Amino acid sequence: MPIITDIIASRLPLAEEEIGPRHPGALYQNATGAYEVLVLVTDPSEAAQLLRCDSARWAVIVRDVLRADGEPFVTGAVWTSEDRLVRPGRAADAFAPAA
Repeated sequence: MPIITDIIASRLPLAEEEIGPRHPGALYQNATGAYEVLVLVTDPSEAAQLLRCDSARWAVIVRDVLRADGEPFVTGAVWTSEDRLVRPGRAADAFAPAA
């Protein structure tokens, strides 16, 4: 019989599923704004530090392009069916740790 943590871990979404198509350079839109992806951070310790939480698998630094004063900010919000990709980013650099 599998251990409960194994069952829970097997049902957790992959980081790539949570990130979705948010690679550097991508533009996506949802009900709250339209965002350009500036940096994708996949190093868990760096992501946790940026998000100011105990644990995180990834983080995305974005800028709201609909706001004239749109300053870059960090988010850990997962990709959902409400998000729409407007312009794809550069997938080749997507999962390299941010410097």
